[in-house]
Amino acid sequence: MAQLKRSSGKGVRRAAKSQGRAASARRAKAKTNGLLSRIMGLLPFDEDQWGTVFMAIILAVFALLVGTIASIAGVPAMAHNEMTRIAASAGFKARVVKVTGTTRMDESKVYAIALSQRDRAMPLVDIEQLRTEIEELSWVEEARVSLQLPETLAIDVVERVPHAALVKPDHLTLIDLAGNELGPVSADAAQDMLRVSGPGAANQVSDLEVLLAAVPALKPQVKQAEWVGNRRWDMSFGTGQVLALPEGDARAAKALVQFAKLDGQNRLIGGKVTVFDMRNPPRIFMRVPGRSEQVSLAEATE
Repeated sequence: MAQLKRSSGKGVRRAAKSQGRAASARRAKAKTNGLLSRIMGLLPFDEDQWGTVFMAIILAVFALLVGTIASIAGVPAMAHNEMTRIAASAGFKARVVKVTGTTRMDESKVYAIALSQRDRAMPLVDIEQLRTEIEELSWVEEARVSLQLPETLAIDVVERVPHAALVKPDHLTLIDLAGNELGPVSADAAQDMLRVSGPGAANQVSDLEVLLAAVPALKPQVKQAEWVGNRRWDMSFGTGQVLALPEGDARAAKALVQFAKLDGQNRLIGGKVTVFDMRNPPRIFMRVPGRSEQVSLAEATE
């Protein structure tokens, strides 16, 4: 007679438990994949870019591993060369140059410097040297250089701001507030700019700006300023009239403010006087065409 064997309760429970663990693992994996997908979806990368990012991470980890092993073995140069070879073969070369921030200057000068690094493996691009060379250009106040994997060399330029036109014997040159010469400019292009002249005038532009800031109503009428004898200013107005100021910042500022008050009261600018001489305050000596003598005006205001 055949005998029936009752299945063991322990075996059934063991199988059920195993199936439960498998189901939990599947749910956990699905939950993890879903969370990872959501995180990746929030980042600004498409599928192709993610491939590049992962490749960069893998190369970075590999380079770090090779560098560590090589340093321990005492052959860092070999490690660097190997890392460079791997990066270049993976497509990490400076093939694209992107320049931003240039509005007034000739950006081809920046490209000419940057293109010397073109097709070079990214690890071999000397960012600091490149930044230094670009900042030697007259128009560049600051340059920021960065590598954007896999192939872009990004250069952001901060330009100097032209403030005045420096009068030279045969041409005009733009200068910034610090007196840095930026480049030649035509008379037409500099028509509305303040012109400064005289030996050493460029180095005095910032002080001149402070001086003119004290007389905001008078400032727009000053068209040219000559630095005389490396010690004082002669200012020319749009009318062609000249104001000779005394030496010294404090004395010049006081005289200019005094003149601005007198002009407001008597409309000196636009009148018959061609030269207002304030080199010996508190009096003003005025020259009028056709008159041999000088007319002096006592200081009206302190």
